[in-house]
Amino acid sequence: MRAPTGQQYSLRLGPVEATITQLAAGIRELRVGGVEIAEPFAATSTPPMGCGIVLVPWPNRIRDGVWTLDGKQQQLDLTDPGYKQATHGLLRNTAYEVLEQSEGAITLGATVHPQHGYPFLLDTSVRYELTETGMDVAHTITNVGTAKAPVAVGAHPYFRIGDVPTAELTLRVAAGTRFELDEKLLPTTEHPVEGDFDLRVGQRLGDIDLNVTLADLPAGVTPSVLTAPDGRTVEVWQDENFRFVQVYTPRNFPGLEGEKHAVAIEPMTAAPDAFNSGLGLHWVEPGESWTVRWGVRYSA
Repeated sequence: MRAPTGQQYSLRLGPVEATITQLAAGIRELRVGGVEIAEPFAATSTPPMGCGIVLVPWPNRIRDGVWTLDGKQQQLDLTDPGYKQATHGLLRNTAYEVLEQSEGAITLGATVHPQHGYPFLLDTSVRYELTETGMDVAHTITNVGTAKAPVAVGAHPYFRIGDVPTAELTLRVAAGTRFELDEKLLPTTEHPVEGDFDLRVGQRLGDIDLNVTLADLPAGVTPSVLTAPDGRTVEVWQDENFRFVQVYTPRNFPGLEGEKHAVAIEPMTAAPDAFNSGLGLHWVEPGESWTVRWGVRYSA
């Protein structure tokens, strides 16, 4: 039976293995030395809760799917019916094509065509390259249209450390601020982190519930570190273009063995609703390309 996420691309470099999906260029499996460091999902499943997918040309939400371009209101398709928002970009249901592949790396590409609320033409690609301890990821956006285009990039991976329950993991995020959210999960004001939102010294995930955008990430520091009680770690690094990170800790993630507690650590180049606020929004000129990078490292 054909997988609902299309072709499955297997990568291997020594003890590091990954499976990347054709649909949304998603990460379906990632393990180091047999230790799962990303939440896997079955080949017979669609990505649960956006697990592992690429978010282009925006991550997170745009309020009511509405934004303004050169004084004219733009209306995006509403892809989150519950909150009536436009969520996670325009490629989450797109099949990517292979641009380049080797045993330990793959580059997948997809085109964003002009459509409701987004009158721009972009060629996009994502390169997954295994390393000795994990994976490096590079996203490239090329404007092949005739007008400069607003762009933001995100990824939606969920992480784990083997069989350690998520509740027993400690998460540290070197972020100085967080965004207060309204009833539609959209940001209103930015505040210094405090209480459960202050992850700078680490918080045990079993003690907190989060769905929050964090910002003010210090330069030269790995922003997010997940640590098991035995000292093993998963580090999520982001280059200087990724100025935000979304942390989401659902307790009803549909895992392989049933519902479970999970943690998404989502690198984002822009804040939620960036098409309206402008926070982190990047404009790509015609003929110009923009490349941004993040990755994950495991340490035993």
